[in-house]
Amino acid sequence: MNDLILAAAETAVQLNGTQLGISVVASIVVLILLVTVAKLHPFVSLLISALVVGIGSGYGPVATVESFSATFGSTMASVGILVGLGAMLGRVLMDTGAADSIVGTLLAKTSTRMIPWTMALIGALIGLPMFFEVGLVVLVPVIILIARRSNLPLMRVAIPTLAGLSVMHACMPPQPGPLAALSNFPNGSVGVTMMFGLPIAVITAALVGPLFSRIAAKWVPVPAPESLGDESAAAAAATAAKPQNRTLPPFWLSVLCILVPAILMLGNAIFEIVAPDQAGSSALHAQILAFFGKPAIALVTAVLFSMIALGKVTRMSWKDVNDSLKAALPPIAGILLIVGAGGGYKGVLVDTGIGDIIGRFVESSSVSIFLLAWLIAAFVRVATGSATVAIITTAGILGPVVEQMGVTTPSIALLVIAIGAGSVFLSHVNDAGFWLIKEYFGLEVGETFKTWSVLECLLSVVVLALVMICSIFVPLV
Repeated sequence: MNDLILAAAETAVQLNGTQLGISVVASIVVLILLVTVAKLHPFVSLLISALVVGIGSGYGPVATVESFSATFGSTMASVGILVGLGAMLGRVLMDTGAADSIVGTLLAKTSTRMIPWTMALIGALIGLPMFFEVGLVVLVPVIILIARRSNLPLMRVAIPTLAGLSVMHACMPPQPGPLAALSNFPNGSVGVTMMFGLPIAVITAALVGPLFSRIAAKWVPVPAPESLGDESAAAAAATAAKPQNRTLPPFWLSVLCILVPAILMLGNAIFEIVAPDQAGSSALHAQILAFFGKPAIALVTAVLFSMIALGKVTRMSWKDVNDSLKAALPPIAGILLIVGAGGGYKGVLVDTGIGDIIGRFVESSSVSIFLLAWLIAAFVRVATGSATVAIITTAGILGPVVEQMGVTTPSIALLVIAIGAGSVFLSHVNDAGFWLIKEYFGLEVGETFKTWSVLECLLSVVVLALVMICSIFVPLV
């Protein structure tokens, strides 16, 4: 499908560069206004913005719709499967009590002094397979309970946990943002992105979360709230995480279920790096590694393994485990449509030739493509309040540039992480996550700015700095 789209782009009429540039800028402005002012759903907003680019540039209304539809389909075929399986894995971990097993075990072995670092680790582990909002709902009761029992200020416990959740959401597949960004780059690899993303995310969460929590606790010295904010949601999460009349799964098995997809994808990526002459060969071991290293196969393997292993040790019936899979899908319908529309928007940008214009700018300027990606994503994030929209828009703009320049797979991984870092910059009043944090922890608006908003800025900047350091040792093309 992508080959057909690129072939069509090569035979397309040469468009006026100035007119095309203006139409792209106009489409971004329209996207921002529709999402922020009109409060229109991002799926419809992205569709309209794609029409602005196609029609405004002279590409034509019919050709624009065809380009959008074709790339929407190819994006859903690749990313949609992974997002769906990732949501299923997270739901199984939550409903079987695996998430609670991880939290309880780590906290049982932690001293009061080490609680901030332990909570950062818990946030990262839970944030690897679960969407940010799901992980937040699961961990809010834990955060408040730990703060009460340890007599620590609320921010000393909450900030490290949020740091782990947020940085995984931004940097690590199978989270929908990084997957959506990767779908825009032909040479992108989920495994290689995880190789770079995991250490960057862990280092960032370990440094920023516990250290900033000291400052945040002084700026906002609030105790743990008596209520749990959205009590119904928190109670539901706590009930799901602690199934009645069931034995919680052992810690090692719970962690293994989270790490199965990472192990399979990283194993194949490492094999391709250390034995490039054997990768892709007909040898049995190469075929097995390549098969299980495919993101979809790695995730479905993890889902099936978790269903069987966790269901057995918790005495959870097959029907109940299967119901968890069903329950995981409705909440992500909107995310899937937004991701698909982002792919369609990218398809129109590719076919109109915007990559040539931006590519010439990148090559002739001294601005690093990683910094440029971060700046674009941060701008769209601050303007729209949506990390997903920021990632999709930025990746769509830079996708043609990366293809034209022939950027290497490791550099694409760093680029995806830089885009993810920009997409979490400065969460404020137009971001639903801002209000979730405020209500869950009983904060004032100003207190939420001093804690959550500053945390997001620090995470974003530190990840970018680590990406820039890594890029020194990785060839761009």
